[in-house]
Amino acid sequence: QVQLVESGGELVQAGGSLRLSCAASGRTFSSYTMGWFRQAPGKEREFVAAIRRSGGITYYSDTVKGRFTISRDNAKNTVYLQMNSLKPEDTAVYYCAADRDFSVNYYTAREYDYWGQGTQVTVSS
Repeated sequence: QVQLVESGGELVQAGGSLRLSCAASGRTFSSYTMGWFRQAPGKEREFVAAIRRSGGITYYSDTVKGRFTISRDNAKNTVYLQMNSLKPEDTAVYYCAADRDFSVNYYTAREYDYWGQGTQVTVSS
């Protein structure tokens, strides 16, 4: 079992930056692919970014590519999402997730085995 706890979400003005953190419990964090998803009111949960075990391979949705950066520190059991040039449409609850099976479908929520409770990011215009 892995428990994930997100933090760092808050209200920010458009153009601003935030860094989200996701702290994981357990000794096997370094073996998981980690992902960030988000869900806005009335919308489906959508893929934001993912990072493979060693941190050498990362993936981004087209909507955040060039603005967001995912990283991980396996020594601290933590994954990060640095968000720059934030837009009002980035407003959502952001969720951290862990995939233990190295799924090729890293962009699909159902492939992830563990989820955090989410952290709210609100971008004002």
